[in-house]
Amino acid sequence: MYLNFAWRYFKAKKSTNAINIIAWVSVVAIAFATTALLVLWSAFNGFEGLVKSLYNTFYTDVKISATLGKTIELTPEQIALLKKMDGVKALSLTAEEKALLQNEDYTAIVDLKGVDSNYTHTTSIEQGIVRGKYFLGDAGNPGAVLGVGIENAVAVLSDRSVGSLAIYLPVKGATNISDPLSAFNEGHIMPTGAFAIQQEFDNKYVLTNIDFVKKAMKFRDNEYSSAEIAVTKPGEENTVKRKIQQLLGKKYQVQTKQEQNSSLYTVMRMEKYIIYGIFILVLIIASFNMVGALSMLVLEKQKDIQILQSMGADKSWIQKIFLSEGILLAFIGVFSGMLLALLLVFLQLNFKMIPLEGASFIIDYYPVKLVFTDFVIVAITVFLIVAIASWFPARRAAQQPFELRN
Repeated sequence: MYLNFAWRYFKAKKSTNAINIIAWVSVVAIAFATTALLVLWSAFNGFEGLVKSLYNTFYTDVKISATLGKTIELTPEQIALLKKMDGVKALSLTAEEKALLQNEDYTAIVDLKGVDSNYTHTTSIEQGIVRGKYFLGDAGNPGAVLGVGIENAVAVLSDRSVGSLAIYLPVKGATNISDPLSAFNEGHIMPTGAFAIQQEFDNKYVLTNIDFVKKAMKFRDNEYSSAEIAVTKPGEENTVKRKIQQLLGKKYQVQTKQEQNSSLYTVMRMEKYIIYGIFILVLIIASFNMVGALSMLVLEKQKDIQILQSMGADKSWIQKIFLSEGILLAFIGVFSGMLLALLLVFLQLNFKMIPLEGASFIIDYYPVKLVFTDFVIVAITVFLIVAIASWFPARRAAQQPFELRN
């Protein structure tokens, strides 16, 4: 019943137009804040999904590396157990080291990553090939797949190269100070392809076969830089991580994809939290208008309150009427804001209304993505703040003294 009273008070013409104006200002402010937050969050979600997809191309679901030092040792028996473990789809062994890549007068410091044949099953690197083909050769005739940034640095096109590139790798354990060159092992690799994933990777990595790197670095048979694992189903990363940690012990560091990029994920979360904080401030300001509108409404409806009290309405019932009035204003604002946000995101998805400036992006428009939980968080936040703001004038209405007049 009190909801019916709240609706009638909302529709009824007030004796003072300021009440209507202030109430609608509150509704518009809530609607604008809701729309702005949902659109901004959808843009963050779009960029987050884009960045994650780029990182997912290169980073595996679970990575095993050394807790101390740069290399780990995995016996054939341990590798077999890891491959048979529930939740493990594929396992790839890697050997990685900083190296100097040279093409005549052009040089670049790169991360040379030697991988085995299972690497394409743990990552989607082949989808990032833009020139040539994914071919890594063998220990005697190593091929190299370069990031496009490395290609530019050493002035080579991988699909047209007719000569090999010199590669200088540090020799493990070399300490001859009198002959610094003895600390490096020179080799030659043939460019076979180029990948374009994300600038961080494109300017850093060169992929080749693991046997070449292990031979040049003088690794032992069971020595590797890391083991990278793809899980069977999304969401099983933490379960697989725990099983691997129990199997291998604390000497090995086991990280999920999120832990390998903790700084990236932290920054993306912080950005959303900051926007959410600004949204709350806007709502608090809008709630002041609502308090004013409801307080004026209480003063105008004093006669109605007296009549309701004479008919047996208690204080809590009167309070619920004005609380419902505030919730009603919030509902109209939130509902309108959500509809407008849905419309704007729909237009962006289908008509690319807001482009990205510059030509260095892999897409030419702002990516957007709606997430249901964002709508739930916004609705709960708005109703919570409005309920708190409405409580004060509603409490005042409930405390009106009951006076019988002849």
